[in-house]
Amino acid sequence: MPQVVSRGRGRRTINEINMVPFIDVMLVLLIIFMVTAPLITPSVVDLPSVGKAKRQPDQVIEVVVNKDESLTLRIKDDTRRLKLDELAGTVKRAQDSAGRNVSSAVVISADKNVKYEAVVKVMDKLQRAGVQRVGLSVQMVN
Repeated sequence: MPQVVSRGRGRRTINEINMVPFIDVMLVLLIIFMVTAPLITPSVVDLPSVGKAKRQPDQVIEVVVNKDESLTLRIKDDTRRLKLDELAGTVKRAQDSAGRNVSSAVVISADKNVKYEAVVKVMDKLQRAGVQRVGLSVQMVN
């Protein structure tokens, strides 16, 4: 409720916020949080772990994304340049020619200056074509 102050001739109201109730509420909330904080158990986040494969793949099909976002396909000693539209079919044929008993993995490696979007496009093309065992090449820096 605003206070009324009389100064000389007229009466006018003082529009000020009374801070005492706000301070009381904040102190009560602080006490509640201090009491309940030890009772809350910290949640555990299960992060994925990186393990080593039991055995290395017999054949590695490497897709290299170059600086100019062009693609190079490496299968053993064979290296050739491809367009994005040709990639999925060529990789599927390479996996099928290796045979069912041979495990062939597809590894995507890219230059560090390549946009992330270009790598995702390659991964998306391979996934839509039904290519299994796609991984990313990571170079460790010591």
